Amino acid sequence: MAVSAAPAWSEGPPSTEPPAAAPADNTAQNARDKSGETMTPMSQSESKADLNLAAKIRRAIVKDHRLSTTAKNIKVITDNGKVTLRGPVNSSREKTLIASKASALAGASNVDNQLDVANQ
Repeated sequence: MAVSAAPAWSEGPPSTEPPAAAPADNTAQNARDKSGETMTPMSQSESKADLNLAAKIRRAIVKDHRLSTTAKNIKVITDNGKVTLRGPVNSSREKTLIASKASALAGASNVDNQLDVANQ
């Protein structure tokens, strides 16, 4: 009595491709940015003073080893001495640390902290 077995590779070899990730749904953020009421990187002033201020804030953020790579990649937008901080951070601690650095350099009344804490 012979038993016929299907070949081991009847469905083809196992895939080495990782499963496709679900696309990120940032529709609400995109709609917010299109409204024209929110500062985006395209709002960055080209004045020397604003570019220098943004660079100083960026350097202060990057030098802080307490901050995650995610936090170090936030957007720093300056326009007429006003600073807008945008993007995700991993914790409220990171949000506070970044805002305090920007406030120390630009003045607290000149900082609009729009950082988003992930998973909140």
